[in-house]
Amino acid sequence: MLDFRLTVFYTVAKRLNFTKAAAELFVTQPAVTKHVQELENQFGTALFDRRGNQVSLTAAGSLLLRHAETIMGTYRQLEFDMNALKGEPGGTLRLGASTTVAQYVIPPVLARYHEHSAEVAISLLNGNTEQIEQALLNNDIDLGLVEGRTHHSDIRYTSFVKDELVLICRPDHPLAGRDEITLDELRTVPIVLRERGSGSLEVVEHALRGAGLRLTDLTIDMQLGSTESIKSYLSHSRCMAFISVFAVQNELSVGSFNVLDVQGLTIRRDLYSIQLQGISEGLADTFMRFARQHYNRR
Repeated sequence: MLDFRLTVFYTVAKRLNFTKAAAELFVTQPAVTKHVQELENQFGTALFDRRGNQVSLTAAGSLLLRHAETIMGTYRQLEFDMNALKGEPGGTLRLGASTTVAQYVIPPVLARYHEHSAEVAISLLNGNTEQIEQALLNNDIDLGLVEGRTHHSDIRYTSFVKDELVLICRPDHPLAGRDEITLDELRTVPIVLRERGSGSLEVVEHALRGAGLRLTDLTIDMQLGSTESIKSYLSHSRCMAFISVFAVQNELSVGSFNVLDVQGLTIRRDLYSIQLQGISEGLADTFMRFARQHYNRR
């Protein structure tokens, strides 16, 4: 029912690349160009400024994109409501999740949800918390699941599950036999951290401040861009790292890593679902109810 030309325009406008839009829509690049030209003829104005390999939106293109985002959102809601009326939940849900959530928290939920609602088409965008928030603000996703909370005024944050970050090391680390280390000892231990923009780093920094420490007080060995890279690094070094318990359940069960408590330091956090203020996506809300029920049953 939705005009495919509008879908083509929307995809090109978001990617600013005709080739990528064609691949995403499973059509040829000439077909993409044809649909865009038809819209330009219909409105009597250029929608894109093409200069060599660079593509940008004209003023008319920017205006059409704003309306297209509204139309696409309304259509997704219509699709959901019509399916719900028939008792057949279905539609398209564009999810975004920060790294830890995407890798360790949400996959079991997605598997269960797919068994329950196979008619729902789900896409998942992965990035750090800042990137997922920006994707939501850009209308690239309908729902985000993130580790941090930046209190952006246009975003509504809702807690959906509790998490704890624990200090881990290899079982042959000199301190691995200890149950607990002091804050002074923590200062001297080589630590691997996540990159700036990571929700995990933000919550570690906040907890350290509460214990009277700054990141600069630690002996930072390296900062890496994913939890998996940190775990791999730890398995080949004498460093330690603060890692979500969701991310190390398998390693702890087989003894690949040890957990050490730190006196006076506990790092707990909420993981949040995020949506734009004032917008209620029926399918997104349904999915989040399912996700909360999944973890409440654990």
